[in-house]
Amino acid sequence: MRKKIYAVVVAGGSGTRMGGPVPKQFLTLGGKPVLQRSIERIRAAWPEALIVTVLPSDSIDYWRSYSLEHIPSFPQMLVEGGITRFHSVRNALARIPEGAIVAIHDAVRPLVSVDLLKRLISEMESERAVVPVVPVSDTLKAAFRDGDGKIRPLNESAPDRSRVFAAQTPQLFLSEDLKAAYAKPFDTAFTDDCSVAVAAGIPVSFIEGEKYNIKLTTPDDMSVAAALLSP
Repeated sequence: MRKKIYAVVVAGGSGTRMGGPVPKQFLTLGGKPVLQRSIERIRAAWPEALIVTVLPSDSIDYWRSYSLEHIPSFPQMLVEGGITRFHSVRNALARIPEGAIVAIHDAVRPLVSVDLLKRLISEMESERAVVPVVPVSDTLKAAFRDGDGKIRPLNESAPDRSRVFAAQTPQLFLSEDLKAAYAKPFDTAFTDDCSVAVAAGIPVSFIEGEKYNIKLTTPDDMSVAAALLSP
């Protein structure tokens, strides 16, 4: 029998780069909140998954009321987020038992396909951790941002883009592995769940992600996502 799947949908941020008073996970995309679209994609691929939605403390009551009215068939466990994404995921993992598969997904990646989700869960039949990645097509430059906010070049070789891939979500792990990894102290080098797992010595496998599994960060991203959803 396959392990239970817990899908942690991380929606704990304020989305300041998007601008406006509404956090980006609650912005409307094609008539539905971005967060709802992400949950619907997960349930379409993994109908048996238990959804764990991580939210800012001041948004929990709103999302509970919205969900009961608009998506009552998608039961969720609501968890309060932390001061960073790391702490938000840690809060969610405290509610998840060992012996399960846990998938951590950015709420603001609502275009993830059912096909990718099914491929990821299939890989977990033989792997301890699976992360979708996509090749980096742009030429890369080594640089830094100075105190005035200007981008300055570094006098060093640029990374070889043939060896660089961009990580996406969801990222899947055995729950006992990820819970142990997140028991360690926070480090600023932890930029995603994969980096936390690798630091703990967990072997991670990569599979091909999707070009349009984009993370909605700016208003331009919202426009692109809306166009991709248009018939």
